[in-house]
Amino acid sequence: MITLSCVTWSTYGSYLVLVIFVVLAPGPDTVVALKNSFAGGFRGGLAATLGIATGNFAQGTAVAFGIGALIVESQPVFHTLRWLGVAYLCYLGVQALRSARKGDYATVDATGAQHTWFRRFREGFLTNVTNPKVLALYLSVLPQFIDPVHSTTEDTLLLAYTVAVLGALWQLLLVAFVHTVRTWLQRRSVRRGLDVATGATLLGFGAVLAVEG
Repeated sequence: MITLSCVTWSTYGSYLVLVIFVVLAPGPDTVVALKNSFAGGFRGGLAATLGIATGNFAQGTAVAFGIGALIVESQPVFHTLRWLGVAYLCYLGVQALRSARKGDYATVDATGAQHTWFRRFREGFLTNVTNPKVLALYLSVLPQFIDPVHSTTEDTLLLAYTVAVLGALWQLLLVAFVHTVRTWLQRRSVRRGLDVATGATLLGFGAVLAVEG
């Protein structure tokens, strides 16, 4: 049988099916990518998506080299990371709700145009890297698809990076869709509704992370 290092093609195919379901499930990463698309267009969404992917690659690498397990097992470190994630999601949620309350999108757009590409990249990166549930996901799923005796670090990296790549592709599809309907999204009533939905969703994810962490 053809293998990918110590991971068989059959095992990898089963893993892909699972990852697709995981990637399609809405989460903070997807909401932040869309949030930056609404405000910054395709370029803004792309920057946030690349930031999220970088965070995913970093967390996957940490898991492959055993650092992820150390973080999850160390309660002070894990909970510190979790509360940083909660605070950041709530911060982004409040920002979106404030934008909806003001509704001054002419000023918002003028300010948003000055936001650097790196700022949107950083927003995506921090959203992902401060979410310890990503580490927990890797640590709970990956062992089911690798041989603990014969698998290598490369096997773990392959599986972890698959999540990052597929996640980025899905978010890019969403960003591209938002770009195609951007004219409609510029309507003030629509943008206020999107900001309210985005803010409430991010606050909700923050609350879930605080309770379930």
